[in-house]
Amino acid sequence: MIYWQLFLAFFIPNIVGYGGGPAIIPLIENEVVGKYGWMSHQGFAEILALGNALPSPIATKMAGYIGYDVAGVGGALIAVLATVGPSLLLMLAALGTLYRYRDSIKVKSMSQWVRPVVMVLMAYLAWSFFHTGLVTIGSIHTLVIGLVAAILLMGTRIHPALVVCFGLGYGALLLG
Repeated sequence: MIYWQLFLAFFIPNIVGYGGGPAIIPLIENEVVGKYGWMSHQGFAEILALGNALPSPIATKMAGYIGYDVAGVGGALIAVLATVGPSLLLMLAALGTLYRYRDSIKVKSMSQWVRPVVMVLMAYLAWSFFHTGLVTIGSIHTLVIGLVAAILLMGTRIHPALVVCFGLGYGALLLG
């Protein structure tokens, strides 16, 4: 039963989510934290931070970790397959049609309507993490981490993975 739940927890967000890993993270969080209760919001945020610090697609890293945490190696395999399966199936099914009509104004318009939806999902995720940070570590630490990250990302050419590492270091030294 747990394998089926793992499959559904990662397959459904990946089949309905469009826009890659960042767009489906709030959907996965809803399944993993809200529906099945496999971890807390804080635990999910920590896995997301760690996943962002490592190379490769975020959704597969998170699926592998959460699947392993919930049901061992078999759970990790099922969660990763459920994560990549929908994309693979949809890409194979849609590739010919999209290629044939790639110059169509309707296809171009469809792609432009997806961007605002992804933006709203990412804003919701950011607000959720901000709120969780305020509740768990307090406003001072949340604002320091947020402001330093914003300054580093917008004011320098430092790689975002290093900013995540700095945040992890701050948390390990001052919040651990």
